[in-house]
Amino acid sequence: NGYIIEGMRFNFCEGKVVSASAVSNNDVLQELLKMDDNSDRLGEVALVSYDSPISQSDILYYTTLIDENASCHFALGQSYGMNLVDSDTLTEEEKLQRGANTSIIHEDFMVGSADLSIVGITHTGETIQIFDNGNFVL
Repeated sequence: NGYIIEGMRFNFCEGKVVSASAVSNNDVLQELLKMDDNSDRLGEVALVSYDSPISQSDILYYTTLIDENASCHFALGQSYGMNLVDSDTLTEEEKLQRGANTSIIHEDFMVGSADLSIVGITHTGETIQIFDNGNFVL
């Protein structure tokens, strides 16, 4: 909606924002979080290498559909139900039961840097390095 929100900080618990703040346009962020019952929930988590072509262009396009390909990003609100197995046969209620989120918003925000490190923890407690120095570990 024409706003750039910078310096965001989020605390999540089970996929829900429990506290949030921003250095600029904090009031806009707070309104986004209250748009509906699920706008304060994660709708997307995307891992994008720092060395992606959009990132390497070193241009901020001010168009989310392009800029989100320059960096890892999260989205608040609506999730993509099509990512669920057999999504085309599921009702909205079944998608929700499987963890999808429904909201009137889907707002992406970029995170990531040249030194980003991501470590995953498996269901058995094993740790796996996923990102190192901003890129996937092969």
